[in-house]
Amino acid sequence: MKNIKLTIIIALVLCAIPIYAQQTPASEQKTGFSIEGAVAHLGNGEVIENSLIMFENGKLTFVGDANTKIARTGTVIDAKGQHVYPGFIATSTSLGLIEVDAVRATNDRTEIGDLTPHVRSLIAYNAESKVVESMRPNGILLGQVAPRGGTISGSSSVMQFDAWNWEDAVVKVDDGIHLNWPNSFKQGRWWLGEDRAYKPNKEYPTETATIVRFLKSAEAYGKSTNAEHHPAYSASQGLFEGTQKLYVNADGEKEIMDAITTLKGLGIKHVVLVGGYDAYKITDFLKQHEIPVLVRATHNLPRHDDDDYDLPYRIPKILSDAGLLVAMQNMSAMNFQNRNLPFYAGQLVQHGMSPEEALKLITSNPAKILGIDQDYGTLEVGKSATLFISQGDALDMRTNQLSRAFIDGRDISLETHQTKLWKRYMGKYESK
Repeated sequence: MKNIKLTIIIALVLCAIPIYAQQTPASEQKTGFSIEGAVAHLGNGEVIENSLIMFENGKLTFVGDANTKIARTGTVIDAKGQHVYPGFIATSTSLGLIEVDAVRATNDRTEIGDLTPHVRSLIAYNAESKVVESMRPNGILLGQVAPRGGTISGSSSVMQFDAWNWEDAVVKVDDGIHLNWPNSFKQGRWWLGEDRAYKPNKEYPTETATIVRFLKSAEAYGKSTNAEHHPAYSASQGLFEGTQKLYVNADGEKEIMDAITTLKGLGIKHVVLVGGYDAYKITDFLKQHEIPVLVRATHNLPRHDDDDYDLPYRIPKILSDAGLLVAMQNMSAMNFQNRNLPFYAGQLVQHGMSPEEALKLITSNPAKILGIDQDYGTLEVGKSATLFISQGDALDMRTNQLSRAFIDGRDISLETHQTKLWKRYMGKYESK
């Protein structure tokens, strides 16, 4: 009898709790679409002022001038006066791994342990995340979801942001492993009354030696024919085979050079620098080793007292002008800030970069770095129809107003919890 009463009470409580879920994912594309008259920004530096873009079965079938005499496919969207862009790509983000910072049960971005390459963000990804949902109205349709914490955090995967579950969302499985390189200087812990001034990190040689020892052991494990299964070593084999990239978080000049020299010397085939605040000082070194950079977002303060006030705004342009492959990323602890990705790129336009070059940092360049450029990142025939229509310049927060968006040709919803609240309270004030 007690069990029956308890069951009834639990059922009533659950019924009383409002259930907020993400918008139902769009169904597979069944009819073709033709977007006509928009200014098309292809993501590779090219612009078509009066464009015609057609797609069927999730793939782009025509990208060209609207004056071309060709039969339009399926539903025709009149987009005159609007702009079309490839879906923006967020990199090195924990979207879908954490929902509310203050609620531990919603935080899956870190795992216990210090050297955990076998931790996979893929299976922890929450396709029902309302934070992920809020990315779409600003044009962010894809993202590299990466774990955080420890020295070797784990493996990231590339996901699209309209799915029922992680199996539906995945675009590229286990694309790379993420490493946090130690700092050669550190600050004291203020909560313990320690000096906050930067001082040499006496543990730096030991910490770097630990990384070297782990990677050497992983390489030896891969060459062994009778070694007992070791999850961490096994998960690292793609680094030596060239099937995975090693994303190294480092900002200081010394740390960057130490990390790249050490890792290349260990036989790691593909290294990507993440953060790279001081990378602008060593561009020749980075070019020599062919290191792409996922540079820190522009909306940041200078790190050093003697830095120019606008240095964070200019770093991506400095690196791009030096001939490096550069993409934008947001390392902020506030995960929702990823929705500002296009405006980070827009900041560069105010500091001398052309709009189409700035656009590359969140479209074609990240697609190349993540290894998904055969299908995403630009508007080209044969690629995925992952794109959106904006009423104005998508890099300007005043005019980034999406009217339609598509992922793999699926006509996705742009409704979110935020848009519902906006409509609700706009109605309140308009009624007075």
